Amino acid sequence: MTSVQPSEEQFNLQRHSAKGPASPLEWGFPGELTEEEVEVYKTFRDEVEKRGGAFKQAVYSFGEIEGEAHTLTRWLRARKYKINDVISMVEEAVECRASAMKDDFYPDGFQALGADPSIYLAQFPQLYTGKSKKGCPLYISKPGQLQADALDCITSLEGLLKYHWHIMVHDYGARLRKYKEENPSFCRFECFCILDLAHLSAQQLTSRCLDIVKKQAFIDSLCFPETMNKMIIVNAPRFFTLTWKVIKGWIDVRTANKVELYSSKSSATKRLLELIDVNELPSDYGGSAKSTISVLAEQAVSSDVKKMETHILRVRKSASYTYQLASNQEIQISVFTNSTNGASFSISLGKNTPTVKGVTVKSADGSPTECDISGQQKLSTPGAYKIKGESSSGFLGTDNFVVVIRVFSK
Repeated sequence: MTSVQPSEEQFNLQRHSAKGPASPLEWGFPGELTEEEVEVYKTFRDEVEKRGGAFKQAVYSFGEIEGEAHTLTRWLRARKYKINDVISMVEEAVECRASAMKDDFYPDGFQALGADPSIYLAQFPQLYTGKSKKGCPLYISKPGQLQADALDCITSLEGLLKYHWHIMVHDYGARLRKYKEENPSFCRFECFCILDLAHLSAQQLTSRCLDIVKKQAFIDSLCFPETMNKMIIVNAPRFFTLTWKVIKGWIDVRTANKVELYSSKSSATKRLLELIDVNELPSDYGGSAKSTISVLAEQAVSSDVKKMETHILRVRKSASYTYQLASNQEIQISVFTNSTNGASFSISLGKNTPTVKGVTVKSADGSPTECDISGQQKLSTPGAYKIKGESSSGFLGTDNFVVVIRVFSK
């Protein structure tokens, strides 16, 4: 009797007995599927083609350049090849994407946030820079530096989520597609994440901070499943190390094996250099590429703005910040707030009479508001400029204001 040979497609998808069982990290990928998983794959593929439209667009969230096999198996792994659960997940993703999709996922980051993205990133540093040895874009996030009070002055939770859609579709997605075009053999649309917990304290883990992270993570896990190749957590404080041991017991082995945690800087650097070429790893993590501080500073630069500084003022009665202006610079100063009490701001050069005084910075309804307190003029006389805010509500409470100094070359 002649045996029936598997199709080329099935051969490329299916695990062959000689290979043995797939490792936890490789389970569910093309070339590692059981016969039963291949059948589930085919059922899902047929369902995607039958439904088309928003359903198919949700599945192919990075475009069809990712390729059918790797796209479909991402979704199937996310629900452990249980077809009904996978279809329900895509349906939920369609609903989650609907509003953002109407606006093309906010191609303009400024409009999405309602503020300059560089100001936001100064309060919560995050960036894509370089790639891992596997070609995955390198994403670095520094939640230990997240200033939730400052973010409330600059943008709303709605703005943050719109900006997150912008990043995932128009930034991260574009990086993946570009790398695929340059390297046709690149198939796994995943990122390599460095999560830097330096300066993180238990007090920073407020409900507000956690709400921001939770909502962004929800979008990622539902609409962009299985896109993390590896996560290295660095500068982990002792309290988080203990927490991670508990969390690790709650998640499946394959996901847990993607995450490594380091408190020792030298150990973290050694591991990172095993996974990322030295010229791709930022210098503040042990590589020779530009530091993350330099990359973020460069991203804040435009054709006219050469540098930008931000500082949060917590005003009870009064508070101030001083900027030293060099002879080859000019500055403009604006203040963001969501305070309905407001404050009166002045700008003084040294001990001289204030250059600007009595400028009220106040939100009419509690939404983020920006006020140009330098009156759209550029301050150019060298010296120490003192920006002072005086509360309009006395000692009744503390209000937050973010001072933004845009620096220009003369």
